[in-house]
Amino acid sequence: MPQTFDKLLPKLVLAPAFVLGLAFIYGFMVWNGLLSVTASRMLPNYELVGLAQYERLWEMDRWHVALKNLAIFGTLYVGGSMALGVFLAILLDQKVRAEGFIRTVYLYPMALSFVVTGTAWKWILNPSAGLQKLVQDMGWTSFTFDWLVQSDMAIYCVVIAGVWQSAGFAMALFLAGLRGIDDSIIKAAQIDGASLPRIYWRIVLPALRPVFFSTLMVLAHLAIKSFDLVMALTSGGPGYATDVPATFMFAMSFTRGQIGLGAASATIMLVTVAAIVVPYLYSELRTKPHDR
Repeated sequence: MPQTFDKLLPKLVLAPAFVLGLAFIYGFMVWNGLLSVTASRMLPNYELVGLAQYERLWEMDRWHVALKNLAIFGTLYVGGSMALGVFLAILLDQKVRAEGFIRTVYLYPMALSFVVTGTAWKWILNPSAGLQKLVQDMGWTSFTFDWLVQSDMAIYCVVIAGVWQSAGFAMALFLAGLRGIDDSIIKAAQIDGASLPRIYWRIVLPALRPVFFSTLMVLAHLAIKSFDLVMALTSGGPGYATDVPATFMFAMSFTRGQIGLGAASATIMLVTVAAIVVPYLYSELRTKPHDR
C-alpha cells in the first residue's frame, strides 16, 4: 500500500495544475475558435455564421494596418535584438574587465515588464518633456525627434523600446553559446593566420546556428504577442497607426463590442504562433535515429 501511494502522490500533486491548465488554456482556445465562427457581438452568441467574421476581418483597413505594423515591428525587433545581442556577446567574449557587472547591466532591461519599458520610453520620446526638450534646452534649438506623435513613424518608437529591452536577453543566449565553443578550434585558426573577425564570421557564428534558431523563435513569439509594450507606449495611436493584431483584438473584443471579430483575429494570431512554435518543438523533441 505505501508503495502504491508513493507512485500515485506525484500524479495527485500534478493533477490540479493539469486539469486547470487543460480547462483555462486549451479550453479557452477551443471556445475562442468557436466564437470566431458565430455572430457574437457584445455578448457570446452561438448562432453559427461560418467564416463571415474572417471575411469581415480581411475587409477592414485597420486589420491590414495592424498586419503591416506587425511585419515592420517583428522584422526590426527580432533582427535588431539579435544583431545587437551578437555584437554585445562578442565584445564580452573578449574577457573584458568587470564582465559580470557589464553583463548584468545589459541583461537588466529584460527583468522589467513591457509595461514599465513602454511607460519609460513614452517619457523619453515625449517631444514636450523628453529627449527633444532636453537637447533643445542644451542649446540645439533646431533638434527635433517627434516620432512618437507622427503616424508614419510611431511604430519605430515601439521598435526602439522593444530592442532596448530584448537585446540583453539575446546577448545572454549568444554569450552562453560562445562560451560553449571549444577554444582549441579558435587557436588552431589563429595559428593558420586567420584574423579574429574572419574566425568569428567563418567559424564561430556558424557554430551558433542552434542558438540563432532558438533566439529567433522566442523573439518572434514575443513580437506576435506584443500588446503591453504598444499599449503602454502609444496605446495604438496616433489614431490606430501603431495597432498590431494583439491591440486590434483587444479593441474589437472589449471596446467596440465585436467579440466574434476579435475572436477571429485572436485565432489567426494563435495559428501564426503555432506555425512558429510547433516546428521548433518538433525539431527539438523528435527522436533522432541514433538516439533510439
